[in-house]
Amino acid sequence: MMVDLEFISAIADLGIENWNAIAGVEYPFTRYEFLSALETSGAVTAEKGWQPHHVVARRDDRVIGVMPMYIKTHSYGEYVFDWSWADAYQRHGRSYYPKLLAAIPFTPATGPRLCVSDEADRDAVMAAVATALPAHARALGASSAHILFSKPEVSTAWQEQGFMQRVGPQYHWYDRDYGDFEGFLASFSSRKRKTLRKERRVVAEQGLDLQILVGDEISAAQWRFFFHCYQLTYAKRSGHGGYLPEAFFAQLAATMSENLVMVVASHGNEPVAVALNFRDQHTLYGRYWGCVREYEFLHFETCYYQGIEYCLREGLRHFDPGAQGEHKIQRGFTPILTYSNHFLADADFSEAVARFLDDEKQHIAQYLREASAMLPFRRGDE
Repeated sequence: MMVDLEFISAIADLGIENWNAIAGVEYPFTRYEFLSALETSGAVTAEKGWQPHHVVARRDDRVIGVMPMYIKTHSYGEYVFDWSWADAYQRHGRSYYPKLLAAIPFTPATGPRLCVSDEADRDAVMAAVATALPAHARALGASSAHILFSKPEVSTAWQEQGFMQRVGPQYHWYDRDYGDFEGFLASFSSRKRKTLRKERRVVAEQGLDLQILVGDEISAAQWRFFFHCYQLTYAKRSGHGGYLPEAFFAQLAATMSENLVMVVASHGNEPVAVALNFRDQHTLYGRYWGCVREYEFLHFETCYYQGIEYCLREGLRHFDPGAQGEHKIQRGFTPILTYSNHFLADADFSEAVARFLDDEKQHIAQYLREASAMLPFRRGDE
C-alpha cells in the first residue's frame, strides 16, 4: 500500500473533521480540541520549544493516519528524561536539539500516538512513518526522533521498526471488581486499611468538604480558582506559573467539557484545594492539583481517594493519577511499566544509548518487583 506523508505546522491545517475522523474523540489527549487548545492558547509554539510538526498520512489523497508531533529545542514537559543524552552530545561538541517528538505536551499519559483509520493497513502506515522519521530528522538537522507513552504492544511494534525501547515506572489503580470504596478497602491488609481510614477521617475532622464536578457543572469562579491553584503549584515546584495559560483551560471547558472532572475541597464556604482530571469511557486521568492552604492528608483525599470513588461509581476500570509518586503504592496504586521509543541519527551515540537502555530496563524491572511488595493488599490468609 502506498502511503504519502506530510508534516503540518498547525493542526488547523488539517481541520477538526479530518483529524477527529482518524484520531477519534474517545482518548481525550489526541482529540483535535485538546491539541488545538494547546496551539491557539500559545502553550506550544516554536518560541517555547514546542513547534507543531504533526504527521499526516494519506493514500490517494485521503487521510488515513495522523500523529501529534513537535520539533523540540529542549526536553521540558516530556516526563521521559533524556537530559543526560543531551549533556553527552554537548560534551562531544554536538547538538542534541532540535529533536522530533511524538507525544502529548505536558501529559505523561499512555495512549495512542500514531492514529490510523480502521480502513487502512495499520502495519503499512507504521512502517511508512518509521521509515520516514529518521530521514526527515536528518533533513531537518535533528538529532533524533522519539515516541513517548505508547501502549506496550505498540511500543514493541516501534521497536521492531528499529526504534529503541525505553521503560519507566508509574503507579496506576485498577478496579478488581471492588464494587465500592469499602470493597476496595476490604482488599487491604488490616493495618493498611486502618491507616487509609485514618487519613480520610482526619480530612473530615479538619472541617473539609469535597465535591466532584463534571463538565458544565464547573462554574467560571471554580475555573478561576483552579487556575490560581495551578499557578501556585508550579510556582512552588519550579519557580514559574506553569506551562499552560488560562486560555487553554477555558477552551477545553468550552469544547470538551464531557472529558473534565474537577474535585474541589472547601473549608466552610471557602475553596482551599482543587484537582482537575480527564476521563474517557474506561479511564480517569489525574492531571493537575493545587491548594491555597495546607491540610493534613488533603492531597491524598483530593487527588486519589475521590478519584477512586468516582471510578467505582461511574464504572471506570482504570485510574492513571499522573507521573511519579511512590507514595501512591501504599494507597493501592500498582507499579507498572510505561514505554517510549527512540531513534538517534548518530550511530555511536545510538549504540551507547542502547547499552544504557538495556541496563536501565534491568534496574527498573528489579525496582518494580521490590515496589510491588509494598502494595497494601492482603496476602494469603490475612
